[in-house]
Amino acid sequence: MPVANRYVLPGSACHLTHRCHDRKFLLRFKAHRQEYRRRLREVLGGSDVSLLSWCLTSNHVHLLVSAQEPAAIARFMQRLQGEFGKWYNLRRRRSGAFWNGRYHCTMVESGEHLWRCMRYIDLNMVRAGVVGHPREWRWCGYDELAGERRKFLVLDREKLLELTGTPSAAELARDHQAMIAEALDAHRLGREAQWTDSIAVGSQEFVNGVADANEWRAKLEIRRGQDDSWLVRETEEPYGRGPAGAESGKGKD
Repeated sequence: MPVANRYVLPGSACHLTHRCHDRKFLLRFKAHRQEYRRRLREVLGGSDVSLLSWCLTSNHVHLLVSAQEPAAIARFMQRLQGEFGKWYNLRRRRSGAFWNGRYHCTMVESGEHLWRCMRYIDLNMVRAGVVGHPREWRWCGYDELAGERRKFLVLDREKLLELTGTPSAAELARDHQAMIAEALDAHRLGREAQWTDSIAVGSQEFVNGVADANEWRAKLEIRRGQDDSWLVRETEEPYGRGPAGAESGKGKD
């Protein structure tokens, strides 16, 4: 289950997305989501990976992570996704793959671009029409980012403060709450494919640096994204994308 990118900048934020096999809603039951969250916390404790945000839906997961050693992310995902898939199959007396191939990794520049990615992740189930506010969905990082959770914490707040350039946890919570409220008030809930289809998102300088350092530069394209951002992506269709309109309901990105 290798990382989708062939080059990941050490210490950079990486938005990982991974779908259930054949886009099935294998995570639709509360008990299964609770078990995934428990294992997420357990595996993080034995790894060198920092979790910055996350969201677990009925048919895919979002994990925003960072690690000084890029290979640590691959090891973390191999253990978490592999062990959970085995647990699920045993519990359901099921055979075959749980996940739809390898996961996708999008590098995200620190600062404002990282804030936007965090907002996008937290609004996932609002976009899907499941809840009206991220605090109503227990399987995402909103309550912890907003300072509303006191136990079973999984996020690395120190790393978040560093990468977002925020002076304190109190300001981090206040700024994140305000950002979500602003997006909801403006009905800014549309899908932003740059966070799930790209190799990297950030300033033009950032994405140029990622492309230049990549051994398969000829297969990449750089272009303008949304909110004054730039992105670099494969010229071919990215992993796991089906025909147009294949996204549906609770499984939205």
